[in-house]
Amino acid sequence: DEAGEAAATAAPEAAAAAEEKPAAEAAKPAGDAGKDDKKKKGPNKAALALMQERLKAIREEEERLKREEEEKERLAEEAEKYRLEQLRLEQEKKEKKKQKEKERKERLKAEGKLLTAKQKQDRMRAQAMLDALKAQGVEIPEVGVEKKVRPGTRIRPKKKDDGTKEGESKEESPSLEEQKKAEAEAAAAEAAKKAEEVKESWDASDSEEEEPEPAKPEAKEESKAPVKKQDSKKQESDDDEDDSEDDDDDESDDESEDESDSEEDNRPEAEKIRQRAMERIAKRTQDAEKKRTTDNLRAAVVCVLGHVDTGKTKILDKLRRTNVQDAEAGGITQQIGATNVPIDNIKEQTKFVKGFGDTIFKLPGLLIIDTPGHESFSNLRNRGSSLCDIAILVVDIMHGLEPQTIESINLLKAKRTPFVVALNKIDRLYDWNTMNRKDVRDILKGQATNTQLEFTQRTKEVIVQFAEQGLNAALYYENPDPKTYISLVPTSAITGEGMGNLLFLIVQFCQKQLAKRLMFSEDLQATVLEVKAIPGLGTTIDAILINGKLREGDTMILAGTEGPITTQIKALLMPQPMKELRVKNAYIEHKEVVAAQGVKIAAKELEKAIAGLNLQIAQKPDEVEICRDIVARDLKSVLSSIKLSERGVYVQASTLGSLEALLEFLRTSKIPYSGIRIGPVVKRDVMKASTMLEHENQYATILAFDVKVERDAQELADSLGVKIFQADIIYHLFDKFMAYRDEIKQRKREEFKTIAVFPCKLKILPQFVFNSRDPIVMGVIVEAGVVKEGTPICVPSKEFVDLGVVTSIEANHKQIETARKGQEVCIKIEPIPGETPKMFGRHFEETDMLVSKISRQSIDACKDYFRDDLLKSDWALMVELKKTFQIL
Repeated sequence: DEAGEAAATAAPEAAAAAEEKPAAEAAKPAGDAGKDDKKKKGPNKAALALMQERLKAIREEEERLKREEEEKERLAEEAEKYRLEQLRLEQEKKEKKKQKEKERKERLKAEGKLLTAKQKQDRMRAQAMLDALKAQGVEIPEVGVEKKVRPGTRIRPKKKDDGTKEGESKEESPSLEEQKKAEAEAAAAEAAKKAEEVKESWDASDSEEEEPEPAKPEAKEESKAPVKKQDSKKQESDDDEDDSEDDDDDESDDESEDESDSEEDNRPEAEKIRQRAMERIAKRTQDAEKKRTTDNLRAAVVCVLGHVDTGKTKILDKLRRTNVQDAEAGGITQQIGATNVPIDNIKEQTKFVKGFGDTIFKLPGLLIIDTPGHESFSNLRNRGSSLCDIAILVVDIMHGLEPQTIESINLLKAKRTPFVVALNKIDRLYDWNTMNRKDVRDILKGQATNTQLEFTQRTKEVIVQFAEQGLNAALYYENPDPKTYISLVPTSAITGEGMGNLLFLIVQFCQKQLAKRLMFSEDLQATVLEVKAIPGLGTTIDAILINGKLREGDTMILAGTEGPITTQIKALLMPQPMKELRVKNAYIEHKEVVAAQGVKIAAKELEKAIAGLNLQIAQKPDEVEICRDIVARDLKSVLSSIKLSERGVYVQASTLGSLEALLEFLRTSKIPYSGIRIGPVVKRDVMKASTMLEHENQYATILAFDVKVERDAQELADSLGVKIFQADIIYHLFDKFMAYRDEIKQRKREEFKTIAVFPCKLKILPQFVFNSRDPIVMGVIVEAGVVKEGTPICVPSKEFVDLGVVTSIEANHKQIETARKGQEVCIKIEPIPGETPKMFGRHFEETDMLVSKISRQSIDACKDYFRDDLLKSDWALMVELKKTFQIL
């Protein structure tokens, strides 16, 4: 539009300029005109044409813009009309519904069938009293049976005049009762009508409310009536029963109409509630963002990454002064653990570091996550580094950067996570002299010259390796610019040297560079790390609370194996400071936990919870559904990204991270998987895995990583022939499966040994024909392929005559099982039982080529079970023979 306006303003000026030019030309003296005409006549015409073109283009542009504007206005008007029409229709619908409801209630009142909850209750109480009297054996006379003639009831003739009095007295009581009842119903109808009018005037909402309680004289009489009035009471109850039968039918019809109407009506209402909840959540997030300040920091989440056995967990053990390492399976960290290091402990461990006195500590502490280092757990590591604010990359000074260290660097680069490097194992340097509670610079200065030289050399090597990865690195005390250079801190996890410097550097870095990121936010951000069963607490979850607060009694929503789980937090447990979340400690119970912390949450129904995804907290009941949707969406996106194959093993793991790690491992090992699940192995899983028995036996297996197998599932697996492999270390699981696979393959090879025929071409050596018939014993040279014992031999050039089967092969007077291309061997061919033995010189000549007789069945057997025994050239020969024998 602005361009259009500019063009519009420019247009008149251009036109004016165009008109002025010819005028100026005319005003010139006649003498000059002759000269000028020659020079300027041509260009003026061209300029005028150009200007006219431009003016035309500008006008067209203006017209187009105007048309567009008109079109927009027209569409907006139409949309508004449509909206108003929809609004009107909706209003009409509501009015109709309201009227219908009103008419229904009026009709029911007129029929005396509209009972309030209280009236229904009284009626039930009266009936119960009658039943109790009957049970006690009190005789209750039947009254007013003639009120309603039912099908099959015999109509008795009227009594004679002498008995009229008795008849009158009997009829009198029902008529009195009916009169009372009619009055009560009229009063009820009147009261209900008044209440309805009040409701109409005050509240025009559609939502159904309970009917007001009208006067109930009959109900009171029923409840208070003594045994004297049994006759009337019984009659009333009979009336009520008959009426209620009709009422129930009518009410059920009306209710079903009601429900269908209310469903239509409630849908927009539910949408409104949902919308309000979503707006509330969004507003809460905005408010939390506004409240953030650099004066109120949360604890920084620190990740420890590195290659296997570089000493990650040892570094943490040193920081905590504990020993988790020994409890791990094979000393390898299998799950992510979280440790809270309070600021007081950090001060204690860093007070001998240079520059300690000048530093003001703003951080409340550090939350350190130990991620598994070995490759398969790259997924857990991935989760870990997506949580963390700063990472410690542990590098073994003796080995430099190893494959997983490089993988970790790429991971940190991808997540744009700042990190410092712990140059670990300096105590392994030759002639190292341990000095505790000193700044690492002083420790290095105190070493022997050869040790210092070795340290310098190895450090330079590491710096060069970092440069190869495209990163600048320098020792932290020689770092020219911490923003562009990575700091290297020499440490020893065994002796504790350099640990103070490492902590101090992290705290400084967090306070200087990451203050904005570490500002505390009220908005909840928490990730489930693990699901664990703890004796005395049941199933609990370990979570990392990065931002916000968790309170006891909060409604928590998290991902589960069978959909989102909604539960209430029963207890918030935290390990004592400087203890790891994984290890069973005496936990401290808290009413409220503020970020950043590692917290264990005890709640009901956590057995099916899945680790590795965020958990949500619903602060109001109407937010629960929104949180459930968010959680379900997260889980769906993760699981749908896993591609399954039609045939393959069934995989189960305890957490999402370990499942993805295991699948990644299987993918690289080229093992297909057809099904996945998170949680323990149950009968349903065995049934799913058993479907593979029809296709491939070797895949009728369940790989259960770090999960328990239910007893009935194990029994079913044994009866169906499904193998369940269970292990706590990924490599053990893989080894078990590979061993099983090889065992099956070996069994199949034995089974198909006689069926599988290897392709071969044999040329007869005429000077070495030792026996010409039954059995044929001759020397041959293997032209192509492989000849083995049991190979049937035939002669294609003599109408595929069958000579028999190779029963033994000899080379240099030694028995051998197979002979390959180029070998000269002696073979014995025995005739096929039941057939006439063939003779050399009669049935075939020395010029004929002998080949192995293959079939479709033998080719398939070779493909399935002997593929690795044949070379590429052997398969080429197989194709050639296939054409020779015309096998499809």
